[in-house]
Parts: sequence; C-alpha cells; structure tokens
Amino acid sequence: LKTRNTPQEAFRSSLSQSLKTNLPTPKIDTASHFILRAAYCRSEDLRRWFLAQECKLFSFRLEQCKNIRDFMKRNDIDLEMVDKTEKERVREKLLSVPGAPSPLEFNSTEYYRVPFVEALRLVSSRECYLERGFAYVPLAKIISIVEAKFRSALSKSLVLAGNNSNNAAVDEHTRIGPLLKSMNSQYTGPSHVANIENGEALTAANVDASVRSMPLCMSQLHAGLKRDHKLKHQGRLQFGLFLKGAGMSMEEHTMFFQREFTKIMTGEQFNKQYSYSIRHMHGKEGKRASYTPYNCMKIVMGSPPGGGEHHGCPYKHYDEENLSALLGKLHVGSVAEREAILKLKRDGNAQLACAKHFEVVHPGASGVESVSLDGVGNHPNAWFTASRKYYEAKEGSGKSVKMEMEVVKQEG
Repeated sequence: LKTRNTPQEAFRSSLSQSLKTNLPTPKIDTASHFILRAAYCRSEDLRRWFLAQECKLFSFRLEQCKNIRDFMKRNDIDLEMVDKTEKERVREKLLSVPGAPSPLEFNSTEYYRVPFVEALRLVSSRECYLERGFAYVPLAKIISIVEAKFRSALSKSLVLAGNNSNNAAVDEHTRIGPLLKSMNSQYTGPSHVANIENGEALTAANVDASVRSMPLCMSQLHAGLKRDHKLKHQGRLQFGLFLKGAGMSMEEHTMFFQREFTKIMTGEQFNKQYSYSIRHMHGKEGKRASYTPYNCMKIVMGSPPGGGEHHGCPYKHYDEENLSALLGKLHVGSVAEREAILKLKRDGNAQLACAKHFEVVHPGASGVESVSLDGVGNHPNAWFTASRKYYEAKEGSGKSVKMEMEVVKQEG
C-alpha cells in the first residue's frame, strides 16, 4: 500500500481490513509470526527487513489499542509513573515541549519517567523533556517507548534464532526447510505478464525504444548488455524473465540476445552456450516449467552484483554516491526529488525509493485513468506496464489535440 502512495486514512483502513481478513484469530496471527520469524532469521538483511515490518505493524496495532495501560500490565511492561509532586516541579518544562497537552489537560495527563536511551525517537524530534538522563513522556506518546522495547526483544530473538538456524527444523532435507528458505522470495501478487493480444508484446525490434519504460534495475541490465554485448548468468535470468513477462516471445528473445552477443562471439558459440537457457526459461527444455519474472523482493534479497555483473536492485545494492551519480546522469527529476529518492534508499526502503522514482518521472500518473499503480515498487513488470500505459495516454492525448487543431484550421 505504501508503494502506491495511498493516502494515510485509506492506508489505515485497508491495512485494518487486510488484518481482519488474513489474520482472523490470535492463533493464526501468532503462528504466522513465528513461521516468518523462522524464515527471516537466516541473515542480517532478512532480519533487518522483518524487524522493520513487524515494528510498523506493532505500532499500528498499538495505536488501535483502547487501553494501553492494560496492555502494558498484561505484557509486564513496567514503567515508572511520575507522581503529582514531581510533575508539578517540572510543570513549566513539560508544557513547553512541542505537542504537550494544554494547561487544562495537564493535571489529568499521566507522565512516565524512562531512561532517555529508550526514548531516542522522541528525543531526536524534541517531543519530550530530558532531565538527568531520563525522558518525561506523556501517556499519549508512550507507544514509541513500548515499540522500542518490542524492537529490542524481537531483535535479540531473531539473532538467537539465526544462530540456531542450522538445526534439524530448517535442514534442507526436512519437509519445512525448503519452504522457509524460499519464503522471502515468494510473491503472491498478480503475475504482471503482458497481454500479447492487446499489442503489448516486446520484440527484438522495439525493445531498445522501450527502455524509457523500464525500472532502473532493468534499464541498467539493458545498458550493460548494450555496452558489454553479454550478460552473466544472474543478469540473463533477471533480464530474460522480465522480457518474457513483458510479452517477448522465445523467438524474439533469442533474436535480441543473439544480436548483441554475436558482436563478441560467433553465432555458433551463442547457440552452443546460450540458446538452451533461453528455451529453458520459456519452458521448452528441461522439466518444461514456464518460469515467471522476478518480483522486487526476490531481486532486493538476492545476491549483489559482482565485477562485470549488472543484476540486482540499484536502490539496494548500489552505494549512495554511485546511485546519486546515476540518477543525475539520467536526469531523474530535480535535485530535491533525487534527494527524496536517496533518503528512502538511506532508510533501507529500496522499494519505496523505486516507487518514488516512478512518481518523479511520471508526473500525474495517479490521475491517468488507464494507468494502474498497483504493484509499482513491488514488481518490475508492473512498473513497465504502468509506464507504457502512461506514455500511451499522454502521447495519445497529444495526438488528439493536434488533430483537433488541424480540423479547426481546415474549418476556418
């Protein structure tokens, strides 16, 4: 929902409905949490991603909690309440804090005294009063403290689980092992495969002209292919399946790659080394399974590119300096807009950075009727489809206006 730029209220409403639908009982909710904990404890990147998502969900649920005092009591969260004498002593200080209760509400407002290291978010935004290493926090803002405790406890649990992740429960030979190990790359959304009947297919002839509609990860693969006249294994998989999802047939796929690869090798070498893998992707070789394009999570959590490789997610795998230079070279938005994209990258939100990139280079896309932003930032092919629809609508509108002006001139 965040990658669709959903308004705050609509976001909260949709998330609440989703929780009721998908996690209808405490038993299912608890089981799903621990299954995901087992799946996402295996590496630092996975732990960091899972921790961020769980903390956001925890905060959302805590905000919906009608009695936070009761919640803290049931979960043994013991915080020191500031007594009336102490509260009166620092009354003026507490009232001077931004967002403090009004003087009329002050007497009925409960305050808690906590070590400032547990209130770093409030301290950084100056939303609490500090004295002798302690933060004075009103009940209305105690969610931040409770979340910090939850984050700390979950982080420690994930590290502990990660240290024991090689036990029999997640062994490759057990029934559950393969499921847990592939869970982070699973995608349950739409396939975003192009409808060839509607003329959306890519061909070897038009693929170069369609680069403007490719997300950064795919345009970088295309640039690498044009520059080096080859792609290594991971790049061929990521880019090849994207092209397939965009509607490129096996024959066109082979023709496009052959056209580039044979600039540094013979046609015989290409057929011997690379044709089989293309046929395999399209389900014509091996076990004849038709493979689907990579989704963003699979790319983000996949292996980073090494020397001479171009696969991966630029917002995840590029350092900030290189990404900034690339965005500037591509003339992506203004300096301020590029900085907004880079901030999301710095915060570890690769998919949101990608969605912001789309928003910057497709101004007004949310208001174009034929453009669906569902999946932009979650799937490269969703970005590609939405971008093509955007340009079709814009250019089609321009042609219509031009034709209308010509008609007016003729009538005049």
